[in-house]
Amino acid sequence: MDKLRIDKWLWAARFYKTRTLAVEEIDKGRVEVNGQPAKPAREVKAGDQVTLRQGPLRRTVLVKGLSGVRGPAPVAQMLYEETAESIQSRERAAEQRRLAPEPALSIEQGRPTKRGRRELDDARRGWGDRWSASVDDERDA
Repeated sequence: MDKLRIDKWLWAARFYKTRTLAVEEIDKGRVEVNGQPAKPAREVKAGDQVTLRQGPLRRTVLVKGLSGVRGPAPVAQMLYEETAESIQSRERAAEQRRLAPEPALSIEQGRPTKRGRRELDDARRGWGDRWSASVDDERDA
């Protein structure tokens, strides 16, 4: 076998879980072969350069082998070689995700958590029969 459909190769190399997902990503224009947009029936051969987007990441790989069957991950990884630039960009993106702030910390309003509800209840018990936390003018009277 010296040529294979790109959708089948992407599935066999374990970039996508099903061939249907591979076809959908190709149709959305997220896969290029040798710098040109691909179609699902496009044939790849050893030595071709495939660029694909998986979420926010762009990966560039060189086709080293072809397989029409989906095998175990170690065998699938022998079908391609990722370029050095692609590996560096992936590592940079992982580092940025690691250093990014927790998204939930930016939420200022909303339903309180169980811990937050207990803190609110404890604070309200300290207010007594007052309807507000503001200072009353009881001292002046």
